[in-house]
Amino acid sequence: MKLFYHPVSTTCRPIMLFAAESGIKLDLELVDLFTGAHFKPEFLAVNPSAQVPVLEDGDFRLTESSAILKYLADKVNSPAYPADPKKRARVNERMDWFNTGFYRDYSYGYIYPQIFPFMKREDERVQAGTVAYGCAKAQGWLKVLDQSILGPSNRYVCGNDITIASTVVLDNKGEGHTGYASSKCVHEKVDNFLLYGSLPPNGSSCAPEEGD
Repeated sequence: MKLFYHPVSTTCRPIMLFAAESGIKLDLELVDLFTGAHFKPEFLAVNPSAQVPVLEDGDFRLTESSAILKYLADKVNSPAYPADPKKRARVNERMDWFNTGFYRDYSYGYIYPQIFPFMKREDERVQAGTVAYGCAKAQGWLKVLDQSILGPSNRYVCGNDITIASTVVLDNKGEGHTGYASSKCVHEKVDNFLLYGSLPPNGSSCAPEEGD
């Protein structure tokens, strides 16, 4: 199987992580997002949406990170994507939660405008406003993650079992140490979640330090 990817892509890394942990061999083909390779005709013939990842399994081609993760998990009968309908529905729910509201604001609103030239706003005030809004919205999603999804007793996002939904959290952890004001707040929460299975206690301060 071949995976069209870029190592900075937070939608590619979960697939690479899951494949490595599950012993799935993938032939990796780099698509350089920083030089605009995803907009070139050769790649548009692979995915007209101009996005990575793309999985090729023989004559079968699949896009979208979540769909690829589920496909691979089913191919190897991974317990990380349980067969029980209720447990599987919970995994699907969590993956959709991360891939819609959280990912939209944290990645597309806060991180990507800072690291991808083609997503940076031309007007500096618009750029600063976009990043500030994305950061504020991301902190709101992290509060939901802290207080509702994890809550007082869950070790992972689907309870006490590691699932493919957990790889989506690792996906979003890897991005964004870019030095903008308030970024420490976001990363303190995500770092604590990954290290300890929970976020900082409710009400803990994460106001930006002067000079950040």
